[in-house]
Amino acid sequence: MELTLLFLIGFLPFLIGSIAYAEITLPRVFGSNMVLQRDMQAPIWGWASAGEEITIALSADAEGVESVATTTAVADANGNWQTKLPAMAAGGPYTLRIKGSNTLELTNILFGEVWVCSGQSNMEWPVSISNNSEEEIAAATYPKIRLFHIPRVPSGLPQQDVAADWYETSPETIPNFSAVAYYFGRKLYKNLDIPIGLINTSWGGTLIEPWTPPAGLAGVPALASINKEVEDIQANYRSQLPEKIDAIKAWIAETCKALETDASLKPMPDNTHPLMDAGRPTALYNGMVHPIIPYAIRGALWYQGESNHQDGMIYHEKMKALINGWREVWGQGDFPFYFVQLAPFNYSNQEGGQFFLPQIWEAQTATLALPNTGMAVITDIGDPRDVHPRNKQDVGRRLALWALAKTYGRDDVTYSGPLYKSMAVEGNTIRLAFDYIGSGLTSRDDEPLTWFEIAGEDKKFVEANATIDGDTIVVSSETVANPVAVRFGWHQSAEPNFVNKEGLPASPFRTDSWEK
Repeated sequence: MELTLLFLIGFLPFLIGSIAYAEITLPRVFGSNMVLQRDMQAPIWGWASAGEEITIALSADAEGVESVATTTAVADANGNWQTKLPAMAAGGPYTLRIKGSNTLELTNILFGEVWVCSGQSNMEWPVSISNNSEEEIAAATYPKIRLFHIPRVPSGLPQQDVAADWYETSPETIPNFSAVAYYFGRKLYKNLDIPIGLINTSWGGTLIEPWTPPAGLAGVPALASINKEVEDIQANYRSQLPEKIDAIKAWIAETCKALETDASLKPMPDNTHPLMDAGRPTALYNGMVHPIIPYAIRGALWYQGESNHQDGMIYHEKMKALINGWREVWGQGDFPFYFVQLAPFNYSNQEGGQFFLPQIWEAQTATLALPNTGMAVITDIGDPRDVHPRNKQDVGRRLALWALAKTYGRDDVTYSGPLYKSMAVEGNTIRLAFDYIGSGLTSRDDEPLTWFEIAGEDKKFVEANATIDGDTIVVSSETVANPVAVRFGWHQSAEPNFVNKEGLPASPFRTDSWEK
């Protein structure tokens, strides 16, 4: 018995990929209470004995007498199988039965809109410690909003499953769920009146690199060094496995002998994968995203960047790798990807450190050039003294505005604050033009516009006067006779008051490309 247990402990990492399945099993992302994506084919997959025939039947009645849809699959030589349910309109509840040598039954299934919500602590931040938590929790009775929370698990190799379950939203299930994801989903539900599925996969303090799949890194030349690091580590790990196996075999024999003779025990040889650490590239993708692919989704939300706040414009390249990588491995085309621009926060007191955050803002804004992306600006609802602003309601709402307008075609929704478009020098002033002006430009507190700066050819920025003139802003300073550049909100603690009349704030920007 001891030998068997020790053998399994030592060789478990090697055996996972070759387990012979005696019964049909499903990944945990398929379960009772789940939401399947409406209006598109829904992949269903799992494991069974090699060659086993599996029947998947969807029915609207608990007894399963009349199936709404039926499909079949055959497990391959490794026990893997996959099929797809036909596209279904929003609704439910349904029962899903998977039959082979055994039968699995999943109940209370809805079809609706499914969103993956990821990032670091501000996405992970729960309802229970956000604004108005007691009232929000007490009111959280939304049985058609379903929650799936993936636990923190890094991995050096792509994993097949996660330890999570689907739950209806209730005062009992919502306190520890992502506040941003919940408020986003609630806004969609109230506007669309269809079921919403929210998959939260986030981890506070993490970099963007661990969330990025190898395919994403490989597709961005600027990240070639990171991609090579991952490729080299994986190749070296594979080449070293025979030696590791021999060492574990020797340890098993030595340990068995020691148990029989009461001799001292030695620790098992280390077989930890070099990319197992949560801070290493691809580790969180492997452990917390790959297991749910290719579950059908409508889109993704992303709130991250605090841990990459010194990256500057390279963060734009990393965002491209993440977004394009997720889209490639999911195989659903350019699905919507909406993200949150970081809130003001005093990250650094070192010389020049006040500009680290503005450069990340710039990188995030540049990412809007990717198709089907959107950015929620939150410079007005942060706290420069707290990296975790408690107002998650407005963060979720602003993300939902992008989705309602761009994904669901609501043409009556203003979804972005002003974004810088162009400038023109007019004598001793500079006139600025913007996209997303909504019904007009204004000041959110009826005070003069703040955090505008202007500079001449000496590159020395000074505080500027900024005046709204129709759909443009005219910027000037008595001390700059021949201006050439403007900056807005270009400081880590900037909380400007420039918004459109719908109350959505302008994103910080600069018209120059100077180093400082």
